[in-house]
Amino acid sequence: MPSDRHTTAPTAKPNTGAALPPSQWTVRNLRWRTAGGEAGTRSVPEETPVALTYNRATHAVMMATPTDLEDFALGFSLTEGVVSTPDEIEDLQIVAAEGGVELRMTVAPARAAALIERHRYLAGATGCGLCGMESLAAAIRPLPRVPDGARIAPGTIAEAVAALVPAQRLNAATHAVHGAGFYQPGTGLVALREDVGRHNALDKLAGHLARARIDAATGLLLLTSRVSVEMVQKAAFMAAPVMVAISAPTALALREADAAGITIVAVARDDGFEVFTHPARIETGR
Repeated sequence: MPSDRHTTAPTAKPNTGAALPPSQWTVRNLRWRTAGGEAGTRSVPEETPVALTYNRATHAVMMATPTDLEDFALGFSLTEGVVSTPDEIEDLQIVAAEGGVELRMTVAPARAAALIERHRYLAGATGCGLCGMESLAAAIRPLPRVPDGARIAPGTIAEAVAALVPAQRLNAATHAVHGAGFYQPGTGLVALREDVGRHNALDKLAGHLARARIDAATGLLLLTSRVSVEMVQKAAFMAAPVMVAISAPTALALREADAAGITIVAVARDDGFEVFTHPARIETGR
């Protein structure tokens, strides 16, 4: 995010309720191979309801991995347009209960009034960013234009992708979570966040960048998932010019990225990548 949008980020108050669930569990299973079956174990990620509330009113309920929840609260609030700067969240409490976790936030009165006008409940699907929209038109919201950013060499993209997968510790243990990372040329992988929901992982990353006052225009957003329209929307509100994904984009995502000025690099593998929008930022020689 641009540095002039960064102010003081909220600090979550200590949770005084039930303990937060762990990020992963070890479960028993029956492994079947060509040689036969045998008893075994596997690590699986936790998935728990996380309610994001503002001024004690529920705005969204997401199924998420209960890690980096302070980053999640701030990142979701910023990328969904609930607030425009971190300091508009006046208070944040992480409250664990038997049925899930509440990210209890207090926002300025003007923001609370805006929430009433743009109210929605999100529940059910893992990390779904559009479920429950009261208006279909609200699903495709106007996006801000991102800054130009720097030109990126193909070798930098290869280095970024190579750094992403080894940094996914939770996915290495469970093989069941998405990752979102931020890579700065000359510095390396600055941050990585993981979650069962790809949107949640990106929100957690957005929150971390905001708290650390890191300008998203200084590097690359990295995704282990496909590029859906929700991911483009969040990248636009992060003011991120370049998004690199190991999977493919959707057609709507490309249209929205083109309109917002975002460069989409996808199908990024060891042997190359494909540039779909605003290729001038990538130094491919064409």
